[in-house]
Amino acid sequence: MVLWIYLFLIVFINGFEAGGYQASLYSIGQTYDLSVTSKGLFASVELFATMLAPLVLGNWADRTKKLRCLLILLGIQIIFSITIFMSNIQLVFIIGIFFLGLTTSALQFISIAALAESYPASGKKKIGFMTSMYALGAFLAPLFVDFFINSGLGWKMLFVSLTIGSVIAFAGVVICKNQKAETVFITDNINAGNTGFVVWGVLLLCVVMCIYVGFENGFAFFVDTLFADVFSSGLGKFALSMFWVVMIPSRVLVGLFAKYSKKILIAAIIAIPLITVVIAFANSAELVMALCIPLGFACGAIYPSVLTTLMAYSGDRKATATAMITTATGIGGAAFTALTGILAGSMGLRGAMVALSAFFILSFISVLLLDGVNKWKEKNVE
Repeated sequence: MVLWIYLFLIVFINGFEAGGYQASLYSIGQTYDLSVTSKGLFASVELFATMLAPLVLGNWADRTKKLRCLLILLGIQIIFSITIFMSNIQLVFIIGIFFLGLTTSALQFISIAALAESYPASGKKKIGFMTSMYALGAFLAPLFVDFFINSGLGWKMLFVSLTIGSVIAFAGVVICKNQKAETVFITDNINAGNTGFVVWGVLLLCVVMCIYVGFENGFAFFVDTLFADVFSSGLGKFALSMFWVVMIPSRVLVGLFAKYSKKILIAAIIAIPLITVVIAFANSAELVMALCIPLGFACGAIYPSVLTTLMAYSGDRKATATAMITTATGIGGAAFTALTGILAGSMGLRGAMVALSAFFILSFISVLLLDGVNKWKEKNVE
């Protein structure tokens, strides 16, 4: 068996869990009688855990065999997925979703590091395809959740699906744990241009990912609420799926054109706030749903572009570097999702989304500052 298949599956499961939880939040809010502000805080529990996991587990992953790490984390994920499904207690749900945030976060950055180490020749292209698996999972999950709810099975079936996927991934990693690394030629090396761990380069990319994931979660968690409360429309889950599905070709294209990743990153950072402003002033559910397509395409380009660019600054500490990126995504996800709920309560969802998109100015500045980091790298290498 081929290891990358199961690494892709792990990332797919992570996307499925994220998209499913986003699509379920409205129904979860009804189950536990939550306000819009409370839903934002509820969603932030998992996102806070995604921030915490890399801080706690990043160095552990660099010191330990990464496939062993994956097996431990998948085991924990299976336990808490089953727990959430079986329990009707709100506190148990919060604890369970917190631990799922820990496991999905750690599984994400360790899988990326494992891919880079196991496939040094084809790693850059595989990263684009790998991140598209996250988008595929997040696209399919709202459709499954919609089916589960409409058929009377309820949103908890999401966690049954998560359990099944995790069991398959666990078995696959066990089968492939002794697979040898890919043979690499110098010209194909994913580490080309890598002169060691450059903390400022990594931190600038962390800023980009913090803002991007913060916006993405703020939008994705509340788009269903936007359609239901503002437009009295049931198209929210389908709009969320459209938002995610167009990320698949976007991320595949970034993988194919990896050498232009920085230019693609800049274009996406400019496009996202412009599209968001148009969405905020749109007057029909159908128009907003249509605009979710270019918005998702632009959002989809950021993650693989950042990861590809990151390889030049990570040295031999890929798990640490990707853990820092994942920490930034957790901070952005937790803070911006809570902020979206708070802003929505005071200025409406439209205004909240425009406010979130304004933070991309900082992302643009961060990418431009990478030029200075590159000049510093060249000077020190000389």
